[in-house]
Amino acid sequence: MSLLEGILTRLKSMQEKSEDSERYFEKNGVKLCKVSYFAKTNSFELKIYNEDGKSNAFQFDNIDMVAIEIFDILQNEDM
Repeated sequence: MSLLEGILTRLKSMQEKSEDSERYFEKNGVKLCKVSYFAKTNSFELKIYNEDGKSNAFQFDNIDMVAIEIFDILQNEDM
């Protein structure tokens, strides 16, 4: 299974529960971002953690777009 497929699988499982939930995505034990799913609006919030301890939050109503953003975060961590 590719990294992108794994991300999509985790996000879809959040949607299928039909309740608010959240998951962290990390690499080498370091939390890089958190995804919150809001069942009422069927939307996601992606909170990206920066090196300085601050975070940026982005709203998505498309599962594919949030998956691509998470994929990019995890890939950029390799560089």
